[in-house]
Amino acid sequence: MSGFRTLASASVVLRQTNIDTDQIIPARFLSTTERAGLGRNAFNDWRWTADGTPNADFAFNQPHNAGRSILLAGRNFGCGSSREHAPWALTDLGLRAIVSSEIADIFRGNSLKNGLLPVVLDEADVQALMQRPDDVLTLDIAARELRTPDGRVYTFPLDGFSQTCLLEGVDQLGYLLGRVPEIERYETEHAR
Repeated sequence: MSGFRTLASASVVLRQTNIDTDQIIPARFLSTTERAGLGRNAFNDWRWTADGTPNADFAFNQPHNAGRSILLAGRNFGCGSSREHAPWALTDLGLRAIVSSEIADIFRGNSLKNGLLPVVLDEADVQALMQRPDDVLTLDIAARELRTPDGRVYTFPLDGFSQTCLLEGVDQLGYLLGRVPEIERYETEHAR
């Protein structure tokens, strides 16, 4: 997981609402604890036809969306069961941020723990952004802002701990391990 202060990318748009974690990564692909390779199975039942060829109509199979790292998604993204494989699959697919008007709480927490930024904006703002998917959006984690090329600025909620972890590119354990000297110093100073 690598940290980032800003992210600039055009967007992939999935207008569907209520995209659940089983649609993000079907349960039949959950037998691994490895993150690498899960991107191939992200949105599997939408991306691939029965014979394994790409579904040309699906957004992630369209050539103009290649390399884009921001997903603009319909309301209630990531609902359903708790599975850390969902953000793993999305990051392995190349995504770094999800923008929606509603992101399921458990999915949001799993995303933040795995370096995927969930951005919640008003529904009208998300719909407006979806009308211009080729605009390069800039996400600034330190400022908690999404900026458009025409100067619009949207602020989004992000707690301080998650913000620090995203900026430093660490999860909760990595955050603690990075502070071992401070922890040891505190323990020494406060030993009884």
